[in-house]
Amino acid sequence: MPVAATSAPGLKSGDTLESLRARAAHCTACPLYKNASRTVFGEGSASARVVLVGEQPGDKEDLAGHPFVGPAGKLLDRALAEAGINRSDVYVTNAVKHFKFKPTDRKRRLHQKPGSREIAACRPWLEAELSLLAPDLVVALGATAAQSLMGSAFRVTRDRGRLFPAAWARGFIATVHPSSILRAPDEASRHDQYQAFVADLKHAATEIARQRPSRR
Repeated sequence: MPVAATSAPGLKSGDTLESLRARAAHCTACPLYKNASRTVFGEGSASARVVLVGEQPGDKEDLAGHPFVGPAGKLLDRALAEAGINRSDVYVTNAVKHFKFKPTDRKRRLHQKPGSREIAACRPWLEAELSLLAPDLVVALGATAAQSLMGSAFRVTRDRGRLFPAAWARGFIATVHPSSILRAPDEASRHDQYQAFVADLKHAATEIARQRPSRR
């Protein structure tokens, strides 16, 4: 069992993304660590101008130890490319760093939505990532990520695509999580939802370009 100082979430003096990742690997701030395979921390460029925040790692991410590597991640990669955003230039993370699931008798692990306790326990890690990255834009993918950052009154259905001011970035935009597109009931719905998702990401790309010239 790690000592308390090792597993305490949040930013400490002298922290880097690597030291944050190392400490988060031993986080015991909520019970999810007991059943998940590992902590899945954020990844990407330390000079990223845009940070994408999802809900939590899924089954594939939990096993691989990397965010957005499953079917939703592949769809995200395709949408980012269509929007003119290079994934290697962004930082991807989640509001909750452990996979919450319900086991089944077929040895499958069914995704469960994280609760307020788990979201609150992980928020210091997310805030620490954003503090170190100081991005121009944060894009929340889905309601859990958006409400973790903007409060429980935020509604993606009402406010998706709108630019909001933020304390931890120059701006904030919310859109849907790519997994919701994969769950659409038919091909026509998936196509329409995907096109709307790409449009949101194109809006994010426009905002990044408008705010200031490239850091590189």
